[in-house]
Amino acid sequence: MFARLFLIFTSVSLLEIFVLVKVGGFLGAWPTVLLVIITAMVGSMLVRSQGVQLVNELQQRLSLGEMPGVQLIEGVLLLIAGVLLVTPGFVTDITGLLLLQPTIRKRIATFFLTNPKFKSTVFMSGQQGFSQHRTSFGQKGDDGDIIEGEFERKDDKRINKGD
Repeated sequence: MFARLFLIFTSVSLLEIFVLVKVGGFLGAWPTVLLVIITAMVGSMLVRSQGVQLVNELQQRLSLGEMPGVQLIEGVLLLIAGVLLVTPGFVTDITGLLLLQPTIRKRIATFFLTNPKFKSTVFMSGQQGFSQHRTSFGQKGDDGDIIEGEFERKDDKRINKGD
């Protein structure tokens, strides 16, 4: 795992240096530096606006009682896009801009949700929504142990019997 990460970071860094030198040779040093700064500023503004839209979508899903699995993964991808856009270099900027595209983000998020290798019980529990009548819970007792139990809402039973 360490060898893979080392290889990825080293390769990306060398590729960034290569591209910066090539662009700097074509445009000049100061225009290249200015272009890197502008892409970081524009990228951060785009990440912020996309983040606001994503939070609104997340709140909408929660109000409907649905598990916002796709939106949560998209939020992580937006965070990665922000880091990539602020990192100096054109390769990371292009990658970050690609992650800002909602269709690409949604496809990546659904891939993570549907691929059995990445499935998690957190995302699978959202199939029935948050409005279940029986809910499990765990609370810490006075001695720090977790006490598990279930509860059932009596108000929901009365409403259902009256129908």
